[in-house]
Parts: sequence; structure tokens; C-alpha cells
Amino acid sequence: MQKTICSILVCALLSVSCAEQQKSIVVSNPTDVARQELISIPYEEFTTHFKVDSTFSVKLADSETEFPYQLEKRGNTTPENVLIWIPIDAKDEVTLFITKQDTKPTFKTQTFARFVPERFDDFAWENNVLAFRMYGKALEGRADDAQGMDVWAKRTEELVIDKWYKENDYHTDHGEGLDYYSVGQTAGAGDMMPYFNGKVHFTKHYREYQILDNGPLRTTFQLTFEPEELNGQMISLTKTISLDADQHFNKVVVDLTNQQSESTPVVVGLARRGESEPQYDFNESNGSLAYWEPDIQEHGQTGTALILPENKPTFIDNDHTQFLLGTEIKQDKPFVYYNGAAWNKAGQVTSADEWKDLVEKQVEKLKNPLVVKLK
Repeated sequence: MQKTICSILVCALLSVSCAEQQKSIVVSNPTDVARQELISIPYEEFTTHFKVDSTFSVKLADSETEFPYQLEKRGNTTPENVLIWIPIDAKDEVTLFITKQDTKPTFKTQTFARFVPERFDDFAWENNVLAFRMYGKALEGRADDAQGMDVWAKRTEELVIDKWYKENDYHTDHGEGLDYYSVGQTAGAGDMMPYFNGKVHFTKHYREYQILDNGPLRTTFQLTFEPEELNGQMISLTKTISLDADQHFNKVVVDLTNQQSESTPVVVGLARRGESEPQYDFNESNGSLAYWEPDIQEHGQTGTALILPENKPTFIDNDHTQFLLGTEIKQDKPFVYYNGAAWNKAGQVTSADEWKDLVEKQVEKLKNPLVVKLK
């Protein structure tokens, strides 16, 4: 009798153990597009469900391949989300299993950002595809001052910001890429500016920065602009920018306060190169704009793009120096848009048609995020 009771208890314990081991994450892709991107799960929900803390592994069933992850803190001391990088085919479903580990695994850093005081207060960020920068206070008033967002053309998956700034020769391609993109007095590769009476009003450059997360898979930072009177209205704003590994697009969240009005007209824009028949495509139905630049001094061709998924922007084509998408920012309501780029010499996107197709796929992914369920 005692042996029977013991056997029952052992079986019960084994059943509980097996049930715990079978807990999983099921991810499904509702689109016809194969994807490689991050999924996000609230940290508290994740750790409670799987009974783990910050040390665990993520694998497919019967696979030794570990998927990289990041604990996203959003500037806090404790994590807010668990970010997991996964590849998933079109219309497919994958099941991930979580195993507790004694030590935290390390993953290759694929995103990075930093303040660059040695180059007139630049703020630069990158992933394994592209690099970007915004200009700082020390550049204001100089003959070489510029306004919008810069993009660096890369054909290496390695991070280059520190190396290129140290060598100070990043306008020459030494095999990794170069900075040949010209911003000047434009929005560059997708910046946002107030727009009053048919005129762009450039703000002063950012005054403060805060890095909220810095890789390995997602880098997020916030740039703060001091209050400034524009068209008789006192405006202050912050731009929170995120860039994920493997992606061509930043996510930009603008928080704007206007002391005189409940809404503020703004534009997001792309620098244009003055060609008589530019290769661009504005899709009014999904709020996207894709532009494929001509070859610049044999450095190659850059594609730039904007996506305004939550707005119905107006296409403004009265400025030969830039394409503009006009909209409004409501008081106390974050304005979200995406800007991105590609370089033909990197080999992933080599034509205007390919760039347009990639932008349309990005729109589809934004409209139809991966479906994540804890089992």
C-alpha cells in the first residue's frame, strides 16, 4: 500500500514537472512576408509564467540553436519587457521553449548609440544594417551646420560608429561603407519639423539626451529640445527613437507641447536631389513614401522612406529640396512614425522597385504584428 502511494506521488510530481517543461511561447505570422524581428513580452508576465528571472535560454523544440534576447528597461532599473529575436516564415507558426540557466548567456551586440562630443555634439546610433545621426548644439551657427537626420551607408554587419569617428575618415569608403548622404537645410533621411503657413520651421538642435536601452538587440534613446517660439507659438518636444537589429527602419515617437494651441501642423520629410524625374512613390492609402536617389559621385544609390501608419498625411511637393508629408500633432498625444533607408552597395536592396517592395512589406508588418501567446 505504501509503495502504491509513493508511486502515485512520484507520478504526480513527474506530471507537474512535465507540465512546467511544456510551457512555451507560440508565435504566428499572419502575413505573406517572411520575417526576422523582435517579439516583446512583459517581463513580469514572462517571469511568472516560466518561473525564471533574467537567466534563461530560448530554443525551438529539439534544437540546440539559442535565440538571442534582451531585457528591455526603457530607462528604468528593472526590466519592462523581454525582447526575443526570431525568424519566421510567411503564414508560419513557431514554438519556443524557455529553460532556466545558471548564468546569463551573452549575445553579439547588434545595436548601439552614443553621444559624440568630439564631433560637435552629434548623437549617433546604428544596427547591423545602417547608421544614423542627429546634430547637436555645438554645430549651430557654423558654416557646415545641417538640420535633419543623417544616414550612413554600411556594407558590413559590424558596428562602425566608434571606429569611424576615431579614424575621422568616414567620407571615404574603405570597404565598410561611408557617409556620403547630404542633409543640408532639409529633413534629411526622415526628420520631423513644425510647418506653419506653408513653410518648414527648423528647431534648434537637441539639448539633452537619455539612452534608455543600448542593445544588444534594440537601442532606444530620447532627445529633448528646449522650448522655442515658432510662428508665435511656444513649442517644446522630445523625440524617442528605437532601432532594432536587422531592420532598415527606426521607430520615432514625438511628444510635442504647444502652449498656444491644441494641435500643431508638422511635416516629416526626405531630402531630394533635384533630378527632373525623381523615382519616388507616395501611397496615400497607407501613408508611406519611398524615394530612390540617383547615383551620387559614384558612391551608389540610397533609398529613403517614411511610414505614417496612424495618420493620413498630405503629400507636399512644393519644395525642390525635399519631399514632405504633412499632418498634425495633437496635444498630449504621441505622434508615431517610421523612417528608414537602404544602400544599393550593401546588396540587400539594389533598385527602386526592390526598395518600394521592402517599404510595402514593412507597412504590412506594422499593420499585422506577429501574434504571441504564452502556453
